[in-house]
Amino acid sequence: MIFKFLKAQNGDCTLIKYTDNSGAQRNIIIDSGLDATYFDLATNTFGELKAEIDDIKAHDQRIDLLILTHIDNDHICGFLKLFEMDEQIPGIINMVWFNSGKLIAEKIEIEANKALAIKMQQQGVVATGVSEGIDFEDFLLKYDFWARDLILGGQRHVIHDAQFEILGPTIAQLHKLLKEYQDKTEDDAYTSAGTNDWRTDVESFIQEEVSNYNFSQDTSVKNGSSISFILTLKGKKFVFLGDSHPRPITKALAELGHTAKKPLAVEFLKVSHHGSKANTNKKLLSTLDTEHYIISTNSQVYGHPHKRTLSRIIARNPNAIFHFNYENVRENIFSEADRGKYNIRARLTPSIFYKI
Repeated sequence: MIFKFLKAQNGDCTLIKYTDNSGAQRNIIIDSGLDATYFDLATNTFGELKAEIDDIKAHDQRIDLLILTHIDNDHICGFLKLFEMDEQIPGIINMVWFNSGKLIAEKIEIEANKALAIKMQQQGVVATGVSEGIDFEDFLLKYDFWARDLILGGQRHVIHDAQFEILGPTIAQLHKLLKEYQDKTEDDAYTSAGTNDWRTDVESFIQEEVSNYNFSQDTSVKNGSSISFILTLKGKKFVFLGDSHPRPITKALAELGHTAKKPLAVEFLKVSHHGSKANTNKKLLSTLDTEHYIISTNSQVYGHPHKRTLSRIIARNPNAIFHFNYENVRENIFSEADRGKYNIRARLTPSIFYKI
């Protein structure tokens, strides 16, 4: 069983490969990063997602589950480029999870606005991901592998021995997302400052948060709509949070019996929103017991990961191991002072293999 954290620029793209109890090889893809994860037009080169798709085909395997957690460009655009350039791809997909605008409107009994059928941004603008979500939905509607079921917190799914306990989104969050489709053309996640906070040392962050720091949760509606879940596979548990907001996820975990007093033991936590300080708070961290924290980003655009987030993790767990999929982030985020005072363990981790 292997988890691959593909180079997806400032986005996410995870491939899970395992053998089910019948001996069949299975593949799950979660998100797809930006275009260059599949094909980089600027350099005329294919990315890691292309190589993995080719490998799946070469071994006569299928994509058993394709998950788009939410519609931000750094999660969806690689899929759009894949579908544009690979005519064979529909023939190897078994199932898709995607909470589209029209699907939300239909399932929660709100009439879809006409805006759902038109593009809401100019070509090449990376403001919202709404038009990309519409393009993705239009593609999926042509094929039977999209069952058009809403994926919601509280659900449980078993697919080829992989068990999913869905933590989010909630119906309320999807109501808000529908309005995004209908009338919004800007996104807080893409208008926020792009500078990082790496010059501040870990000790300063820890001390500040002990005293008088007020946590401010991410306000992006699309991030809050992320499909997030606990995955149980081969007796091991993993948490994938997309770009979700911490308070609803903490509530969902509590409803499953996982609290600071009874934290859920997991192999790793895929940290929300590339380590943004507004998507991981101390209460969420207290409900999960792990040493391994996965962060996917090249840190080239929005200043992620925030060192404040990593400092919260260190304060919660001094034995934390940070896994990055880009060397520049692993190498540069922690200063010599940080490494001297704390037992910083930061690794370049393109993949994690579990021998079962």
